[in-house]
Amino acid sequence: MRKYFGQEFYIGILVFALLGFCGLSDASIEDIETAIMKQDYQQAKQLAVQSLSEALSKEQADEVRYYLGLCHLWLGQYPEAREIFTELTKQNIDGTLRDKAFLGLFDSYYMDNRYEQAQQIIQRLLKASPKSELMSLIYLKYARVNLKMALWDDARDYLEKIIEDFPESLEAHTAKQLLNEKQYFAVQVGAFIERARAEQLTNELKEKGEYAYIVETVDQKDRTFFRVRVGQLALLGEAQKLKSRLSKAGYPTEIYP
Repeated sequence: MRKYFGQEFYIGILVFALLGFCGLSDASIEDIETAIMKQDYQQAKQLAVQSLSEALSKEQADEVRYYLGLCHLWLGQYPEAREIFTELTKQNIDGTLRDKAFLGLFDSYYMDNRYEQAQQIIQRLLKASPKSELMSLIYLKYARVNLKMALWDDARDYLEKIIEDFPESLEAHTAKQLLNEKQYFAVQVGAFIERARAEQLTNELKEKGEYAYIVETVDQKDRTFFRVRVGQLALLGEAQKLKSRLSKAGYPTEIYP
């Protein structure tokens, strides 16, 4: 079974979003949540737009707008997502929802490969909410963007803070794995439970002249995944060129770390 890196990494923010609003009883909001859980972001987007045309309390309207921002994000509509999340961060709203809006704004830049802007957003969030309930997730995202910018020491500092301050968090497992990674960029093209499938893909890439190899990792449920990666590059720009070439060849790609 193939598992793509991008879906694996970014699922964290969706989990926090859904858990945060589980107490709502409004049927329309529950329908939006259900559509998001099914990853039917187009339907969720339509439901959110429809809900905003109805009579909602300010609190519910803010939550629906947040969901609408998530839909834009997952549909790759980054400018639209940024507009919604930016507006939410400026409003006087519930602290946790505001922090989630900041994280959504961060992702709208990060997923768009605009790492300097993403770094600035996470720095603003740390300053605005130094005691956020989502601090372990904030630290992980800060570490992630530092890795993309080859700021290895800064990334390591935040990964170590996660393990030290939040050892039981969902992010601690990921932090430990990232700390074991080498300090270079690679392009991941797939992850498999069956090693034979990973070896097949690796051999296929090698036959095409690519420097492909397998990295073995274990997730939080003790499941082993065999990740196929290509290249060991010092510069992000070189990794982006490799990603583009592999994407054009039909491979699902994600730059790692």
